[in-house]
Amino acid sequence: MRDEGLKQKLGFGVLLMATLVVVIPVLAIVILIVTKGWGALSWNFLFTMPRDGMRAGGIFPAIVGTFTLVFVSIAFSLPIGVMAAIYLSEYAKDNWLTRTINLAIINLAGVSSVVFGLFGLSLFVIFLKFGVSIISGSLTLGIMTLPVIITTTREALRAVPRSYREVSFSLGASRWQTVRHSVLPRALPGILTGAILSVGRVAGETAPILFTVAAFYLPHLPTSLSDQAMALPYHLYVITTQIPGIPEGFRYGTALVLIGIVLIMNIAASVLRSKYRRKR
Repeated sequence: MRDEGLKQKLGFGVLLMATLVVVIPVLAIVILIVTKGWGALSWNFLFTMPRDGMRAGGIFPAIVGTFTLVFVSIAFSLPIGVMAAIYLSEYAKDNWLTRTINLAIINLAGVSSVVFGLFGLSLFVIFLKFGVSIISGSLTLGIMTLPVIITTTREALRAVPRSYREVSFSLGASRWQTVRHSVLPRALPGILTGAILSVGRVAGETAPILFTVAAFYLPHLPTSLSDQAMALPYHLYVITTQIPGIPEGFRYGTALVLIGIVLIMNIAASVLRSKYRRKR
């Protein structure tokens, strides 16, 4: 018994060390950004237009552009991803074709975002002639997040016990009625998890928007989906690497705003998921 207890304590110690190795660097980065960027936050910084080639003014167009890209891309990818996952999980037969599709989805989740950016440039900007615009960038980001949404939704559907389907079928319900009324409501928390992961990735990506939507300097807000837009990730990249003389607080303040936006979106989605889970 002593040996088992010692092994258990050793295992817990190793797990604790692994957790600290992950958590401590993240906390250090967040503390550094908050410490150096908090002083830059002000009404003028958050809600005014940039001036003097990004050396003065605020980042309001970049904030609006980031929110726009996130919402449009998720509005495009979430319904398509959920429908694809429903088909693969509930309707498609287990054969070589579906296994190939599943393997392709898993592989696409690991493809570099630069590749998606070049794909969006070729398809949406050049071939479909959408130009460098919000719609091109949003569709590119939406395609990039599809593998994550499909994978998480499929796993959420598979986690619903088979008994729910059998009871529904025994009462005379069709397959679609079963999926709609018995399976989807219980898989919704897992589907929202995929949406949360997608929001975080979309809001923080730079390479795809670099080719399809991002503008270096726009002292006004976009008026339609065919306009270019500023975005916080690209804005942060530019002021950090391309513009000399930018105050350090300006850079860290921009990074802090980006982290705050991602955090607020994730918290909102998590609260919605928890609320729905308690209701169920």
